[in-house]
Amino acid sequence: MERALKLPKVARLPKFDREPLVVVVLGPTASGKTALALAIARRFHGEIVNCDSVAMYREFEIGTAKPNAAERAEVPHHLLDCVDPLADISAGEYARKARQILREIALSENQQHRRLPIVSGGSGLYLRALLEGLFPGPQRSEEMRDKLRGRAEKHGPERLHRILRRLDASAASRIHAHDIPKVVRAIEVCLSSGPPFRRTLRRTVRQTMTELWQQGREPLRGFRILRLGLNPERETLYARINQRAEKMFDEGLIAETERLLAKYGDQARPLASLGYTQAVQFLRGELDRESALGAAQQAHRNYAKRQFTWFRREPDVHWLAGFGDDRTIQEEGIATVERQI
Repeated sequence: MERALKLPKVARLPKFDREPLVVVVLGPTASGKTALALAIARRFHGEIVNCDSVAMYREFEIGTAKPNAAERAEVPHHLLDCVDPLADISAGEYARKARQILREIALSENQQHRRLPIVSGGSGLYLRALLEGLFPGPQRSEEMRDKLRGRAEKHGPERLHRILRRLDASAASRIHAHDIPKVVRAIEVCLSSGPPFRRTLRRTVRQTMTELWQQGREPLRGFRILRLGLNPERETLYARINQRAEKMFDEGLIAETERLLAKYGDQARPLASLGYTQAVQFLRGELDRESALGAAQQAHRNYAKRQFTWFRREPDVHWLAGFGDDRTIQEEGIATVERQI
């Protein structure tokens, strides 16, 4: 993970005569979001709220590139290592937890204890749920989920993803085929949404998750939102992605995956995430080490492309043309926050 350059702290605190500010650091994987968030937190007495769905899980370390122990000791972090590996946390559950934490950070009754909340991460769906609100989706059906998961186990995740593509092409374009929990939820919404059917002039179709996202959402209120987006040069980013994936393999990703498989079996949710998926394939003899590394690098590059597409739809983003661990980018980001404080 990219490390922030040390920048001097200042004593300035946010003004309290208007709505508190929330800084959102977004961008593709390996672009330096953690480094930029840390630099801003150091300067403005901030606390960081994680918005990476996999980093929320305990015991998954190497493949998630979480902040290290020294960084966590220096700056308070929230929603890291808070979910059991066998549990599932939805975007809605994340949003509820994160909103409560934002209020606790920024709205303390003691003004001297108030801090600047900084949301940092690359999970676009979770960020959208936090900032824009939740769609009025149906309740979970464990029976349906079991059937869908069983189909994925029998025929592979790609078969399940093709079903989603037929039901909701827009959602399928945003959700990776190997992210089985999200694929299952999207299909569940399409099949269970109520009222179950929407009539058009030519045909009768079910509501999709994408359509439901546009209905009845409750955006985050009581805060001003400043979005800082990292937009490094593509080829340089892809080279960094390749290097980071190689470092993960060299530092023990396969051994960590083997230990987690032995402890939890293949039901641990993050084992379907990027890097861990390819390590599992290696351990099962489906890929040799070189092929597993190459597949992980390609999967991360594809993910970065999807993130670029997703975040380009975010409103009012102040884009920074570089990496978050670059001093010039950090200074530009800090100056942008300074103008909003």
